[in-house]
Amino acid sequence: MDYQNRAGSKFGGGGVASQSATNADRRERLRKLALETIDLDKDPYFFKNHVGSFECRLCLTVHQNDGSYLAHTQGRKHQTNLARRAAREQKEGNREGLLPGLGQAVQVRKNVVKIGRPGYKITKMRDPLTRQNGLLFQLQYPEITPGIVPRVRFMSAYEQKVEDPPDKAFQYMLVASEPYETCGFKLHAREVDRKEGRFWTWFDEDRKEFWVQVLFKTEREERYSGVPGLAPSGPRR
Repeated sequence: MDYQNRAGSKFGGGGVASQSATNADRRERLRKLALETIDLDKDPYFFKNHVGSFECRLCLTVHQNDGSYLAHTQGRKHQTNLARRAAREQKEGNREGLLPGLGQAVQVRKNVVKIGRPGYKITKMRDPLTRQNGLLFQLQYPEITPGIVPRVRFMSAYEQKVEDPPDKAFQYMLVASEPYETCGFKLHAREVDRKEGRFWTWFDEDRKEFWVQVLFKTEREERYSGVPGLAPSGPRR
């Protein structure tokens, strides 16, 4: 950090650092520290999406460059989530995978008989305030295994093995729940708005229905989301 060439400071004596300069220096120190301890090629939570940004699959955050991601891995939020994930995996490992009379853990593989695909309904939608386009998915699971809640995962075109060659203009949303087969929906490769109230899932245990709402970011939000000082435009009135 340059402590000398600041307005109002004497030659040889460091001036008072601004808040932005302090934050920039802290991020750079965290990035250098992370480079010494982390190999991005072996990081299971590091993911580069279709728009060129970097995502942390553990914290569900988006970063514009690898330096920002590396600084994030040294932050309190990422470290706390790592500790929680390790504690949960240890707890689940102690509870499952142990057979009576054996002193070591044995991996128990589930053999689930698939009973077919669930029924589903897709509704196109548009937010009247933000002008965001989206989709509402409704899936029926009348014979779902008790205690199981369907799970959702987004997959890029390069992760799937069904369509060859992959088309980068599309992405896939997978919904899995035992004992049904996993459903895959082909969507346009647009960034999903993951803010609260924009992307959500809900399982109605009484009616055995699973709901998923997906809203895509507007073109302005996708274009200027990583540009400092250019916030997304507010809702139209």
